[in-house]
Amino acid sequence: MQCDFDGATIHYEEFGQGRPIVFLHGWSMDRRVELPVYEPIFSVRGGWRRIYPDLPGMGSSLAKRIDNQDDVLAVLLAFIDRVLPGERFVLCGTSLGGYLARAIAVRRREQVAGLLLRVPAVIADTTRRTIPPFEPLVKNQALVDALPEEERLALAEALVQAPAWLEAKRRQFRDLVAPAIAANAPLVAEIRADAGRYAVSFDLAQAEKGFDRPTLIVAARQDRVVGYRDAWDILESYPRATFAVVDRADHGWPLESPKLLAALVEDWLDRIELSEKGA
Repeated sequence: MQCDFDGATIHYEEFGQGRPIVFLHGWSMDRRVELPVYEPIFSVRGGWRRIYPDLPGMGSSLAKRIDNQDDVLAVLLAFIDRVLPGERFVLCGTSLGGYLARAIAVRRREQVAGLLLRVPAVIADTTRRTIPPFEPLVKNQALVDALPEEERLALAEALVQAPAWLEAKRRQFRDLVAPAIAANAPLVAEIRADAGRYAVSFDLAQAEKGFDRPTLIVAARQDRVVGYRDAWDILESYPRATFAVVDRADHGWPLESPKLLAALVEDWLDRIELSEKGA
């Protein structure tokens, strides 16, 4: 499916019927990364219409007039207004998709019934993020050195250097991450490299304060991309938030513990449904 706008075309997939829930993937990824994370949960829980768009310039989505994060946000707002005109909906954002989900919740606050931030990029500027030092929980350098060169570079900071963990990471990289990166428009890397273009132009941390709908924030304790400490700093802006920091988890979480994500999401969805009923 697709939506055409002046300067962009958004391609997306839909599954199920019921309350709308929109999933935003991370920067330089595409919607295929989110599907294996969430669809196993919703395959056994009905009543939700799941919408997975590719961000502008990523996956199958095209971007002709996108120069910065404000432009990306404007296209996503136009997409939501087209697909869900005036409707209440729920947002899930991963990594930089979490940053964008927070911005959408600011701009469409009255429509957003709940928010999930998974390994969220709280601060767009990578030089200002609080990142934990890297130390493998299980080290096996010989196993890492035996990987093909491209995969060895991608998995240089594997958290658990054991066969099963590395094989799962290899599949994730080979089947989802590498194809998504290869499909990106050149502007994706250009925006990412410029801190001024990679962040929205308004004070997001100030604007998001007082979002009182059911929220779930999940950070990974060993996340070397966005860290976990910065997510704690926005907790008071979300008075209805559950906050979790998961051990033995990096930026690819929940590859390591999908059952934990399912339990957290189920609780979050329960809270949204109760809130919508006034309970």
